[in-house]
Amino acid sequence: MVMYGPMQLMAVGFPGNEFSGEILPAIRDVKEKGLIRVIDYAFMAKDASGNVVKVRGTDLGPGEVEQLGTAVGALIGMGAGGAEGARKGAEAGAERARGRLEGERTYGLSQDDINEIIDSFPNNTSFLIAIIEHLWAKDLKQAVMDSNGAVLVQGLLRPELFVRIGEALPAMASR
Repeated sequence: MVMYGPMQLMAVGFPGNEFSGEILPAIRDVKEKGLIRVIDYAFMAKDASGNVVKVRGTDLGPGEVEQLGTAVGALIGMGAGGAEGARKGAEAGAERARGRLEGERTYGLSQDDINEIIDSFPNNTSFLIAIIEHLWAKDLKQAVMDSNGAVLVQGLLRPELFVRIGEALPAMASR
């Protein structure tokens, strides 16, 4: 079985369709350094009249898309129904991945899902939804697995979290 790095779902919005031109070069830079791989992305832009432009893609080749779909489906199936669930999930995941190759789906997002998201955004707005694999963490992940460990919690710490912690400290200290 292929080892994947941790994956992250990211959604970013751009009110006013204003871009500084810094995002794509930053993504290219970390990809070229071998730090990430873009598993899937969908970029959508609505102009002032409500006309929509969509761009979808992946860094994965056709064989890799089906392989990942099989692995993800097996994991979901295992959680839902043990070994038999894993088998059924692997088959469903491979089928879903084949549909992705034929343009029917983005991982977890159907075209209907994407259209619903587009409809919910105001005109003159753009957004990006992406699944990013953190390649830099594959060796660390393997070391944890080899040590019979398991990741219990993970997440990104944004500056706003530290502000909230600071706001809560006085109340916690007075207890």
